[in-house]
Order: sequence, then C-alpha cells, then structure tokens
Amino acid sequence: MVVVIAGILATIAVPSFQSLTQSQRAKNASFELFASLNLARSEAIKRNANVTVTPVSGSWHEGWDISASGVPSIRSQKAIKGIVISGGPASVVYAKTGRTATASFQVDVSATATANVRCIKIELSGMPRSAKGACS
Repeated sequence: MVVVIAGILATIAVPSFQSLTQSQRAKNASFELFASLNLARSEAIKRNANVTVTPVSGSWHEGWDISASGVPSIRSQKAIKGIVISGGPASVVYAKTGRTATASFQVDVSATATANVRCIKIELSGMPRSAKGACS
C-alpha cells in the first residue's frame, strides 16, 4: 500500500518539478545575458572605448564573448544547456558613452514560446531590462 501511495505522489510531483527546473533554467540564462550586457556597458564607460558582445558561432544560445579593442576577451560565456536565445542582433556594440542601439533577446527552454519565456530588452541608453514573457 505504501509503495502504491509513493508511486501516485511521484507521478503527481514529477511534472511540476520538471516545470520548476525549466523555469529556473530560463531565469538563470536570462540573468547571465543581462549581467553580461551590464558588464559590457560598464567596461565601455570605464575604458572609454567601444566594447562588443558577440555570439559564439553566430548564435546567442551557443554562448557569447565580451571584448574591447586591444583586449582579446573581457569575459566569455559558454552555451547554457537546454536554453534557446532568439532574436538579438549579430552583435551588441557599446560606445564609450555606454549607449548602443536598441535590441531584444528572448530566452526560453524551447524554440517555441513556453510559459518560462523571458525577454531582455536593451534601451537606447544601453541599459538592459529583463521581464517575464515574450518580447513584444
């Protein structure tokens, strides 16, 4: 009887646990991208030089590099397992003032939008903003 009850509880708990881990994975990945964009903006202002955030292999979900002229790499981010980052430009270039062109990134656990999707928008001032939900 105990085994049957444990089996029923496990059947109920597994889908919600899976949803929780997917949600956390999307949240963590969006935070990594957000933090990298903030770092790039700060470095551009600090160094008084352009700083570029470039996707690895032309795809943001493969990871990205932050670099400045004369500096090979300020920071590199490897691919985050199970995450799809869509949208976004070919690269983000922060001017020495910390400004850049507007852009948006959609971070999710699937190529099709799920309930876990997060949007990171870069404003004209260069400040990134993160919000739950798809980019509009």
